[in-house]
Amino acid sequence: MSTARTAAKPTAKRAAAKQQPGKAPRKAAKAPVLTVQDYLQKILTSRVYDVAVESSLDEARNLSRRLGHQVYLKREDQQPVFSFKLRGAYNKMAKLSKQQLAKGVICASAGNHAQGVALGAKRLGCQATIVMPTTTPQVKIDAVRAFGGENVQIVLHGDSYSDAAGHAKELEKKKGMTFVHPFDDPDVIAGQGTIAMEILRQHSGPIDAVFVAIGGGGLISGVAAYIKAVRPEIKVIGVQMSDSDAMARSVKAGKRVTLDDVGLFSDGTAVKLVGEETMRLAKDLVDDFVIVNTDAVCAAIKDIYQDTRSIVEPAGALGVAALKQYAERHGGQGKTYIAINCGANMNFDRLRFVAERAEVGEEREALLAVSIPEERGSFKRFCETIGPRSVTEFNYRISDEKQAHVFVGLTTKEKGESKKIARQFEQQGFNTVDLTHDELAKTHIRHMVGGRSSLAEGERLFSFVFPERPGALMTFLTSLPPGWNISLFHYRNQGADYGRILVGLQVPKAETKSIKSFLDNLGYIWVDESRNPVYRLFLR
Repeated sequence: MSTARTAAKPTAKRAAAKQQPGKAPRKAAKAPVLTVQDYLQKILTSRVYDVAVESSLDEARNLSRRLGHQVYLKREDQQPVFSFKLRGAYNKMAKLSKQQLAKGVICASAGNHAQGVALGAKRLGCQATIVMPTTTPQVKIDAVRAFGGENVQIVLHGDSYSDAAGHAKELEKKKGMTFVHPFDDPDVIAGQGTIAMEILRQHSGPIDAVFVAIGGGGLISGVAAYIKAVRPEIKVIGVQMSDSDAMARSVKAGKRVTLDDVGLFSDGTAVKLVGEETMRLAKDLVDDFVIVNTDAVCAAIKDIYQDTRSIVEPAGALGVAALKQYAERHGGQGKTYIAINCGANMNFDRLRFVAERAEVGEEREALLAVSIPEERGSFKRFCETIGPRSVTEFNYRISDEKQAHVFVGLTTKEKGESKKIARQFEQQGFNTVDLTHDELAKTHIRHMVGGRSSLAEGERLFSFVFPERPGALMTFLTSLPPGWNISLFHYRNQGADYGRILVGLQVPKAETKSIKSFLDNLGYIWVDESRNPVYRLFLR
């Protein structure tokens, strides 16, 4: 027998005999490359239903009507841990030996995988150390503790999954535990692939495309492997955030690309470096990638709520956000599209941001900066130009003797309408800047219009509460006596039944006695805020 053949197939005894004292052991042979058929077998034999449920595939009726296609949502938000992650985590852990379980497991996670590992540890009776980024929402940290109980130790480290993973690997070596990877492991990938198995069983008719969020790639690898093995005509579309698109970049480059930073809005997909195995599978099996931004995801969260009355986390809405973009880009009618709602671990406080940005994401709100000449009749002309549109926001603070600079939000009915509205204001002689897609304006400036002004002499400050009905704000604005000057104005539609306005008024001395009677005749609840300490500190 030749030396080459002997080296190719060494027995355990021969390898041990040849090992020289003091020399490092030979590296273990690489695991064989798994085919799509291999993954099909692994998915079909996965042990996920000890802890997971078969989530429903629900038609999104409102979204279907709007898009002209049949849209279905795979409801992984219905899982006990409110995300798909327990499928892969438990499948991996359930296949460990008793000796491995006795030493414990360790994982790194932004939250959802951690909950799956925690639940698996409690079910299997082993100890789990879970390393989470310091940016993980508190709701996910609390959930991990709740699911794992005394079986789980939580360690917070780093700003992203990649930072946490590095620390977890160090702890793995020190303590001899088994690392349960959130995505780059065949058993984890197979566990996630059971979602595709359920989809094809639940919908036996034609399916044009399935939209799958991508972080490290475990979910899309499992879904794509099953679909391409069973029904290869179905397109598998990967979805990533514009600020966390490591997989799309890696596939394009033909090698894994490490991102310097990742956005944290969709923390469940904030991965700097995708897996080796997941990148290999995505490169071969994923048909296309769609990149979405924060506003589109916020709009998708609202779309899902309107159809299901459930609130998903940003990562859970990526599929719907991409589905909408894909449908708009490809047009047509009557296609069947499925989006995987992969998680619903939403921090409640984040809802304020989501609600603020959802209208802009759907382009149902135009944000404009309009300059109005400080002359009689110009404000009325400004209101007439707005016309029947509902005002969603109105911010103004007197700052110039010749021009008033107003930040205004208006409802729109279709995409691109903000440009048309801006042109209408320009035609009326008002200099206008369309801020609908300006990130600085949407995030900060809209909340900062104001401050002290030397031109606000004699100003009186009033707050109003009025019924939120069409035309109510315009009625208020046009009811002011012509000689009265508005020096400050703030209004934002919060979606409640009542609107709130803060107004600074400069009233001629001869008319000061008529202020109270005017306010009473308006019929709105009002409060004189002129002596409010906050007003005196920041605006007076």
